[in-house]
Amino acid sequence: MPSDSRPHPGAALLRDAGADDAGPLTRLFLASRAAAMPYLARVHSDEATLAWMTHVVLPGTDVWVAELGREDGGTEIAGFLSLDGEELEHLYLDPEVRRRGIGTLLLAKAKERSPDGLALYAFQRNTGARAFYERHGFTAVEFSDGSRNEEKEPDVRYRWTASG
Repeated sequence: MPSDSRPHPGAALLRDAGADDAGPLTRLFLASRAAAMPYLARVHSDEATLAWMTHVVLPGTDVWVAELGREDGGTEIAGFLSLDGEELEHLYLDPEVRRRGIGTLLLAKAKERSPDGLALYAFQRNTGARAFYERHGFTAVEFSDGSRNEEKEPDVRYRWTASG
């Protein structure tokens, strides 16, 4: 990233993810899930999760990374978003940077890219994520018993449309 496009210390910038981001995004994904959902079953090894990020998520969806500027002039990945058309597949944040507007910035990018609407699944017990999406205009449209996901964790389907 050119130096003139680096965020100021503490500020966040979005950029397209690249293949080199697979490792950092995998680590962030695993840390975020462990912090936000400690009850969630681990169904894949770290190595399998990295392979999934490398060969499925990055090449198969539109992925944006939120980077925070550091005091030393560098950057650190603070979160990421994965979008497949109107399906918001993933939105994860570094547990250390929650409640700083980064999730809102990433979600705004998803809404910009899919202005006619978005849909997503969240685990029913993930009350933090559910509250976040509801604050941003998403409505729960279906609850399920978890039989559709690998973790077998009851989930909820959300939808957002620009018209409300």
